[in-house]
Amino acid sequence: MKEFLTQFFTWWNGQTLGTRFYTWRFGQFVGEDEFGNRYYRAKGHVIDPSVGAERRWVIYNGLIDASRVPPGWRAWLSHNSDIPPSEETYTPREWEKPYVPNMTGTPHAYRPRGSQLATGERPAATGDYVPWTPGE
Repeated sequence: MKEFLTQFFTWWNGQTLGTRFYTWRFGQFVGEDEFGNRYYRAKGHVIDPSVGAERRWVIYNGLIDASRVPPGWRAWLSHNSDIPPSEETYTPREWEKPYVPNMTGTPHAYRPRGSQLATGERPAATGDYVPWTPGE
């Protein structure tokens, strides 16, 4: 029941009921990545006139975070590759970095030295700042 209500009232947590119905009716399962995200394409490889190409989509496992899509699947979703990684022996290149979650807005966010939100002392002023005073 909780899963049904979550799908009914939220769009940021997995899939909505509309997406579930559309996927059931028109989707063909293509594969799954290491994060549990599931990838689909339109049945019969039909060209969608509103998109201009085959319609492809992802159902996220958990919260929707586009950075959790691996590079091979990202290439397939954006039509840079015709063959999905599940149908080929895809090996990431050495310059492709592994997934790192976006920590912005969390207590683990990056806060550089001197930031008001950083812990510790503010660095000493360099002495090159001269405040403006009216009438000078």
